[in-house]
Amino acid sequence: MKFERLALIGCGLMGGSFALALREAGLVQTIVGFSASEKTRQLAVELQVIDHACSSVADAVQGADLVLLAVPVGAMQSSFAAMRQALHPNALLMDVGSTKGDVIAAAIATLGERLSCFVPAHPIAGKEVAGIEHAEGSLYQARRTILTPLPQNSIGQIKTASAVWTAIGSHVSQMTAQAHDATFAAVSHLPHLLAFAAVNALTAQPQGPAFLEMAGPGFRDFSRIAASDASVWRDILSANHAEVLAQLAHFRSALDQFENALKQGDTAALQQLIQQASDVRSAWTLQAGHACNQAPEN
Repeated sequence: MKFERLALIGCGLMGGSFALALREAGLVQTIVGFSASEKTRQLAVELQVIDHACSSVADAVQGADLVLLAVPVGAMQSSFAAMRQALHPNALLMDVGSTKGDVIAAAIATLGERLSCFVPAHPIAGKEVAGIEHAEGSLYQARRTILTPLPQNSIGQIKTASAVWTAIGSHVSQMTAQAHDATFAAVSHLPHLLAFAAVNALTAQPQGPAFLEMAGPGFRDFSRIAASDASVWRDILSANHAEVLAQLAHFRSALDQFENALKQGDTAALQQLIQQASDVRSAWTLQAGHACNQAPEN
């Protein structure tokens, strides 16, 4: 398995890391890239992440047998529309979006006869910092990548998509788009929202800065993902809002239980709630396919 031309649409952390990983694995001959920012495109060339910078999405995908769409989920539809006419009918097109239902809907609305090229993907990887300058070829190693194939995809195409991610160190799983979005609303999107809200609640208080000065490892560990990229998470939470709102309802119910125990001075109930969570968390282990590091998961 070797590709003649990888077209990278979105020269940032995720796309750049994918390009570096394929290059290091010897899986691609030429890498071209497009980003809306000319400065970013040129930096990607200077850092030798891509071989050539292209001035448009269509120019980048022209002649490419592998295309990775690594733009915020809110920019997926316009990117699909821009590549439709230039995309080779036998090309493999994947994305790295953290939501799948909306991305698939965008593809269906715009790709037309090229829809079969698209195998939706979500690598569970990232960093607190964004940008092509932070890209690294090892980003996807020992991490899980979720594929949510379409009915239009051939078995061979799905196998190739899986082989690509496996070759750069990922553990590949398959899910439906609906199951994906429900799952990650619970284990990723809601926790990020809670971290953002907790930091905002702290700093909105008059004593917030003084409180923050006293914060220790507990606050550091809990709030780490609050340092994630704002535009990326704006798009993720907006795109998956129905599932996130459902998870918020579950969280409010659990929070109400703690609030009631505190108001009533019911220490037995309070201990039971804490013990319940402690037991679940103590029994949980990070599954194969997730690296044990400090990178946030997109």
